[in-house]
Amino acid sequence: MTTALVINSGSSSLKYQLIAVAESGSSIAERTLASGMIDRIGEAISVAKHSTSADTFETERSVADHTEALAVVRDAFATWGPDLSDAPPGVIGHRVVHGGNEFSSAALVTDDVIHSIERLSALAPLHNPANLEGIRAAGKAFPGVPQVAVFDTAFHQTLPAHAYTYAIDAELAAAHNIRRYGFHGTSHKYVAGQTAKFLGKPVEELRMIVLHLGNGASATAVSAGRSVDTSMGLTPLEGLVMGTRSGDIDPALLFHLHREAGLDIGELDTLLNRRSGLLGLTGTGDMRDVQNAAEAGDERAVAALDVWAHRIRHYIGAYIAELGGLDALVFTAGVGENNARLRARAVAGLEFLGLEIDATRNEHASREERAVSPIGARVAVLVVPTNEELEIARQSISVVETTL
Repeated sequence: MTTALVINSGSSSLKYQLIAVAESGSSIAERTLASGMIDRIGEAISVAKHSTSADTFETERSVADHTEALAVVRDAFATWGPDLSDAPPGVIGHRVVHGGNEFSSAALVTDDVIHSIERLSALAPLHNPANLEGIRAAGKAFPGVPQVAVFDTAFHQTLPAHAYTYAIDAELAAAHNIRRYGFHGTSHKYVAGQTAKFLGKPVEELRMIVLHLGNGASATAVSAGRSVDTSMGLTPLEGLVMGTRSGDIDPALLFHLHREAGLDIGELDTLLNRRSGLLGLTGTGDMRDVQNAAEAGDERAVAALDVWAHRIRHYIGAYIAELGGLDALVFTAGVGENNARLRARAVAGLEFLGLEIDATRNEHASREERAVSPIGARVAVLVVPTNEELEIARQSISVVETTL
């Protein structure tokens, strides 16, 4: 049995899971042994949670930085289990948001890899530095344990040039690494693989669209297991309507708001990333609140859901054209997995493309992979719960097994 400690380090938080992977003949068993998070790192009072199969434990204390946070994690394992003192994890896998052009797969953490992540922080200034803090802190907390960086952008490195190239000055783009990178790649990769297993077909034979719909949202066209187009771009701002992000807009809108409203670069950044999307349209970025308001007759909420669904249908149509047909449309992440009415709304009117939803199957709540399209439908419409932590664990174990 191999254990992987998966760490997702944010600017003021640290989430973790300890996952065990055991092989028996041709079968593989995967199980989460414990999970937890530390929130409000650097504030006066931080909140630490640790969950095992038996219980969840919560404490409040001061946690100054990520190094101290990893010490708290070690203490949590020692106190509530499983104890890692005598049996440390075989590998520590880290979510790293931006791998640029340099990483098309997970990578064993070395000094060179750390320097690359630092250099790529210009493309993800809110994420890569925090991811690095987690890597450095884990190295201190678990000396000698190999670490692996798993990049959100790696799955999309298979995009063809015509899909990742922006039509701007080519020399300027090359000098500043401007292109479509795409994000949520770990989720899209995991879901694509699980979809193939569910359908009982090799992933190489399938054309699918994966809709990762949560507070952050993205669509990816997957052909033969490879990402061939995706809605997020240079940053996670482009594409679908999200909780607080605008998604696609006319870039000239920025110039107009600068001239007419006097907004500077920082204010425009805040507007599009933190004050737009559902929040900008309705006053709340929580889809549950928006839906409740719409059902109560709030006109702004109704209009916001129309905009949200229109953008999704726009991408579905475009990606079916790119793929030359479709075998499966897959919903995943918080909204995609749990909201039957919004799934139906997202594909309403696309029956002519073979996309249909069976109301009874769609309303059935489950944590399992399932079809929500009618039996015998031309295109399978599925709900496949994502598990980015498991995908990170799988890739991390694979890297260690093949390189060490």
